[in-house]
Amino acid sequence: MTVPGTGHQDPSAEVLAEAAAAFGLLASPARLHIVWALTQGESDVTGLAERVGGALPAVSQHLTKLRLAGLVRSRREGRRQVYFVDTAEQAALVDVVHRVVGRLAEREAPAAAPARRLHGL
Repeated sequence: MTVPGTGHQDPSAEVLAEAAAAFGLLASPARLHIVWALTQGESDVTGLAERVGGALPAVSQHLTKLRLAGLVRSRREGRRQVYFVDTAEQAALVDVVHRVVGRLAEREAPAAAPARRLHGL
């Protein structure tokens, strides 16, 4: 449907459902932490598990879901699978994650408080 007076077309129900699914994946603190970490630079699953304080199998499962949804990508380097956020394809989403999480972290950290680990990983 075209929005009256704007000339803009509303997205289809399928597009909205796909977007809702992507945002639903990011509603998990663990997955959000993983995407946040990958906005800082690429990593393998071991490095991510150490960074977010999660068990290796759990982080691997989260990465699989994020990759299938197109929120993160991976490439093979020898025997390692390296994960990254494709900023060309996901620039807007990565920017939202970076801004929201960054602002909340700045607001929470009065004076270099120690980082809290996520529970449930």
